[in-house]
Amino acid sequence: MLLLLLLLAFDASLSQAALYKDTSQPIHARVQDLLSRMTLEEKIGQMTQIERENATGSVITKYFIGSVLSGGGSVPAPRASAATWAAFVDGLQDGALATRLGIPIIYGIDAVHGHNNVYGATIFPHNVGLGSAGDPDLVKRIGAATALEVRATGIQYTFAPCVAVCRDPRWGRCFESYSEHPELVKAMTTIISGLQGETPAKGVPYVGGSSKVAACSKHYVGDGGTRSGINENNTVGSYKRLVGTHMLPYFDAIDKGVSTVMISYSSWNGIKMHKNRHLITDILKKRLRFKGFVISDWQGIDRITNPAGANYTYSVLVSVTAGIDMIMVPYEYTKFIDTLTSLVKQGFISLDRIDDAVRRILFVKFTAGLFEHPKSDSSYRSQIGAHRDLAREAVRKTLVLLKNGKNAKYPLLPLSKTASKILVAGSHANNLGNQCGGWTITWQGASGNTTLGTTILQGISNTVSKNTQVVYEESPSSSSVKGGGYDFAIVVVGEPPYAETQGDNLNLTIPQDGANTIESVCSSVKCLVILISGRPLVVAPHLSSMDALVAAWLPGSEGQGIADVIFGDYDFQGKSSRTWFKSVEQLPMNYGDVEYDPLFPFGYGLKMGKK
Repeated sequence: MLLLLLLLAFDASLSQAALYKDTSQPIHARVQDLLSRMTLEEKIGQMTQIERENATGSVITKYFIGSVLSGGGSVPAPRASAATWAAFVDGLQDGALATRLGIPIIYGIDAVHGHNNVYGATIFPHNVGLGSAGDPDLVKRIGAATALEVRATGIQYTFAPCVAVCRDPRWGRCFESYSEHPELVKAMTTIISGLQGETPAKGVPYVGGSSKVAACSKHYVGDGGTRSGINENNTVGSYKRLVGTHMLPYFDAIDKGVSTVMISYSSWNGIKMHKNRHLITDILKKRLRFKGFVISDWQGIDRITNPAGANYTYSVLVSVTAGIDMIMVPYEYTKFIDTLTSLVKQGFISLDRIDDAVRRILFVKFTAGLFEHPKSDSSYRSQIGAHRDLAREAVRKTLVLLKNGKNAKYPLLPLSKTASKILVAGSHANNLGNQCGGWTITWQGASGNTTLGTTILQGISNTVSKNTQVVYEESPSSSSVKGGGYDFAIVVVGEPPYAETQGDNLNLTIPQDGANTIESVCSSVKCLVILISGRPLVVAPHLSSMDALVAAWLPGSEGQGIADVIFGDYDFQGKSSRTWFKSVEQLPMNYGDVEYDPLFPFGYGLKMGKK
């Protein structure tokens, strides 16, 4: 009986003295109060992020897990609804709230061009296209729309935006970069204000209510500068160059109150970023005064060694000591927890370092309102797929007109809506998966109608006169085109979906089926070629056969936006965010280089005008 009374008295005193639960108190005071109550086990749990696949409420309760994520394609059920997603996330949150201190989890996901893991969500153009639009307000509105769709599923955190400055299009993540030009990438950090809201205090992490999400600038730093564009490779150069090219967007991201920063797999001058204390602690945290938390990439600490995981204890030691606060484990979480606990108890990692990490994590959770509103809000459920008009606008603004007419006096565009008969051809004309690219429904993306939206072919059919005959043939022969009686043809070809290392490409040629379609069609009838790609490709060998060429990048789910422009309802606005090279032998070649001899320069883009 005495023991029971003591326990009840302890619980009562904890409740009465729980300053961290008092919403009238300043966040810093709430954080410090909560931190002072935490055991080492609870602190290390907060530093641990695990994958949805092995996350349960009981696991979160037992290990005091601080965060859960969905990797690309990791979903609670195939084609899961917003309600299904929210129920799953809320179930995990129940496990967190059942712990002694009731610290909520923060759930993260790669919502990198809309809420792209979720079936039926609005899929916006990838960043390379948004850079070509060059419209900071548009990007901000996309951020706000994405936040609403993410919140519809009960998720509070997105691993976006990618603020990499891609200096070599051979890199498989180049489509995640807004541009080769650091100033343009910097201008696009307005998406952070869309995702999180406008911070009331410059440089302080901020999430403006239940309609907003915590953002993550990535991948710090130099991920877009690796040699030959090889993913996760080595970026070589002076500190001055690193700052002026790759670090520049982080200045604005931090000013806008970005909540988290993700570390790059890559190295700088041979030192893995995941163990680079100088760049993480001395520069990011101290000199740049970043106040949010630093998170690793997926198994990023494992890859400090080669082969990955060869010395896990060393990887945990150097990554946490370098200043990483939350580790995206994502699977072997007990191994990480046991290893970090042992390193702290043996004195290899100081408790001050642990407290710095946890203080930052708690600060973001408090600013995000998770202690007051840990569960999903059902009023947002209808937001999934509700921003297609905005995505359509974005598509229109991203398109870059590279050629219009074999003779400038006789432009092909705008196309006639009242043509008698037109041919639509190519592997990407009637394929949502191809036009959305990687990071769509699954990590790598996939061909086919993988989600909801409007294909480019559907957009064309919706736009032309009801008397116009639209013929679709994916790979027509030259003879069938010549004998088809077509007024003109629209050829839509490009790259298959890919992400990360699988997209590294040293030749950057148009895939052979697409090249063959261009030659067979454009040699037989007037043709517009629409190129769907995450970067410039080698187009010089085919350019003379084309009457017109449009870079549509990876437009996402709203193919109607392309038809809006090519048929003249809107003019082209896009200016290429990347340099178009004549041959891959010129690479890397970027605006401002001494030797700069492009096919189409950075910032190039024609207007169509009227016929």
